[in-house]
Amino acid sequence: MAATIIVSDSAGKRREIVVSRDSSLSQALFATGLRPPLPLCSGLGRCGLCRVRYLTSATEFPQPTDTELEVLSSAELESGMRLACRHFPRSGDHIELPPVASSVPVEVHEVLASPVGPLRLAVDLGTTSVYWEAFSEGVVVARGRALNPQLGAGSEVMSRLALAARGEAGLLRQVVLDLLVRIARALPGPLESMCVAGNSAMTYLLLALSPDGLAAAPYKLDFRGGVWHSLTPDLPPCYIPPLFGPFAGGDLSAGLAALDALDAGGPTPYLLADMGTNGEFALVLDRERVLVASVPLGPALEGIGLRHGSLAGPGVATRFELGPQGLTCSVLGDGSRPVAVSGTGYLSLVSVLLRVGLLDAQGRFRTESTTPLAMRLARELDASTRGEARLRMAPGLWLHAGDVEELLKVKAAFNMALSALLAEAGLPASELTAVFLAGALGEHTAPGDLERLGFLSPVLAKRVRVAGNTSLAGARRLLDNTAARKQLEQLADRATVLDLTARPTFERDYLTRMVFEYVP
Repeated sequence: MAATIIVSDSAGKRREIVVSRDSSLSQALFATGLRPPLPLCSGLGRCGLCRVRYLTSATEFPQPTDTELEVLSSAELESGMRLACRHFPRSGDHIELPPVASSVPVEVHEVLASPVGPLRLAVDLGTTSVYWEAFSEGVVVARGRALNPQLGAGSEVMSRLALAARGEAGLLRQVVLDLLVRIARALPGPLESMCVAGNSAMTYLLLALSPDGLAAAPYKLDFRGGVWHSLTPDLPPCYIPPLFGPFAGGDLSAGLAALDALDAGGPTPYLLADMGTNGEFALVLDRERVLVASVPLGPALEGIGLRHGSLAGPGVATRFELGPQGLTCSVLGDGSRPVAVSGTGYLSLVSVLLRVGLLDAQGRFRTESTTPLAMRLARELDASTRGEARLRMAPGLWLHAGDVEELLKVKAAFNMALSALLAEAGLPASELTAVFLAGALGEHTAPGDLERLGFLSPVLAKRVRVAGNTSLAGARRLLDNTAARKQLEQLADRATVLDLTARPTFERDYLTRMVFEYVP
């Protein structure tokens, strides 16, 4: 079924479009190309970035949902403002797209030097963000980052797979190809080769492979990577790193290459945890054996789906401290008043609240405090218009109880995956030589916070090593090193992949770890 609607932008330009009634209004606008990539919360109704204004309607304006009553002001609701993720297209509706402010630039390109030889391009194709580096003779000559242009379809993998199943797989592929071509054309020389490291879903969509095996249980892979591929005539040959499993893809395998795991890059056993919208784990037991697991984390670590969350960028708070001056935060850019909070900033704040007792282990706010600093901070506790407990983080920014719950889900998933891998290996946590943290979790989070939040035991917190963007670094190494490609492909063939969601104890194991304490 289709619906015909009229869409106006803030400049007054009108377009009549025909869209599917089966997709949310937000996804329908993405499919027509009328929305730029934005870090949306996949229909949670928390980010507010998909707001539209109903100008006229064939019947009446849609009734606001409870979520909209919380996120939008009374004046906005009365003016016809709604969240596009909470409603479906209806023929005869005329909506306006207001300008959307975001602290994160859509694309950034930097040229650092002139190439002295053929250019190679390494790309980390993340669910939320895309990072790239072009290098010549081992020297990085250009780099950049962008929001994944598929974000308008949803911030996590399943939203995009659902849209692909409704006939939009070609669109999801094309917007990424267009980005890669723009990157190539902005480089200071012609490309000889490239490598794209991404999770299995991102890889399948990029290569125009059917993602049906990733969209519903039993999950399976028909294509396992470790090959060169032709993406489009406008791009050079592209190496696709091996895919371990349905949700442990080329970003994780490239990460192992970055750690030099295949050349005895460190004493084993150790853990690589690549944390973003999806959590991917590799427990390297020795040169021949690796255990792999993945868990869905949602977009909270990226700051998405949290009430005042954002990807890291200018004006975004990344860390909180409690001292004599009260609650203070570190802000990217000029360090002025924060406009949003990153996912790791939220983790830092929750760690502070746990330390002073304003949050209990179950993630509930407490009003009983025993120290002057905690009592002072407790005065910032309030309730939202729906009665949800919240704490003022900074002027205009609040930590809601629902935000704490989202972070607790991330902790539970991380803890469960780590416990399952160690149990499968018959390995006590104390025998791990290192925990390499890649992705959003390792970028700004202090090991002490991870211990207090229960991600890691006290012993493992002392063995944390921040690994940076291992997916991007690994893509570079795989382009430069034929032996590394061969060894990684062989290791992928031998890897043991744990399907945690298929275990009969999955739900119990997860719920047991829904507490801000490390559970072995």
